[in-house]
Amino acid sequence: MMTGSADRRALLLPVKEIRNAKQRLAGFLSPEEREALVRAMAEDVLRAVTQARDSHCVCVVTADLEAARAAAANGWTLIRETRQVSESVSVDFASRECADRGFTSVLRLPLDLPLIEARDIEELLAVDLPAPGCAIIPSRDGTGTNALLRHPAALFPSRFGPGSFAKHCLAAERAGARPVLLRNPRIEFDVDDAGDLRALLGHDLSRTATGRWLAVSGVAERFCSSARAIAAS
Repeated sequence: MMTGSADRRALLLPVKEIRNAKQRLAGFLSPEEREALVRAMAEDVLRAVTQARDSHCVCVVTADLEAARAAAANGWTLIRETRQVSESVSVDFASRECADRGFTSVLRLPLDLPLIEARDIEELLAVDLPAPGCAIIPSRDGTGTNALLRHPAALFPSRFGPGSFAKHCLAAERAGARPVLLRNPRIEFDVDDAGDLRALLGHDLSRTATGRWLAVSGVAERFCSSARAIAAS
């Protein structure tokens, strides 16, 4: 269903400082590799955003200078932070800013969705969501929150982190909104740990920046060799 004409919707992209990203991969990737992986996944998400129709109301919340430059280059709205406390704090701060700028609902997407396509974003931006309303796409294991659409924009506080899906559903209900569960295997697939990375290598990544980096860096072969060694033992 298409969104109502009275609903002015923003797509919110929270960008963490690179040095703090993907700590759960620290035992498997070097700091330089983690940074490169984060950049590759972000490139895939940003490509999908730029290709999506009706995604011109894009807001980026960040304290990262490179992300701020990318937002400016694409003509997106920059919501600048002086420091980053947590993703929840960043998203809630930015959601309030969006509300102050006249947006009635906000769709938060993370930047670690290497399989996402423009059509996925188009479908989310077109979801009909009367106020008060909340639509959620969980993570692959069903415990996290990979996409969160709230109407109004600051309907309830964010609870990103372990168990966020259940926490967001409960918060929505307490705010008077029945959460709508949406499913999308590409958006459900984020990369937080080594298991996610191994599972990602089972997908066709030939058209993604993430796949190109995994191949060129040797990380893909390293993980595959490790899996073969475990299987042979």
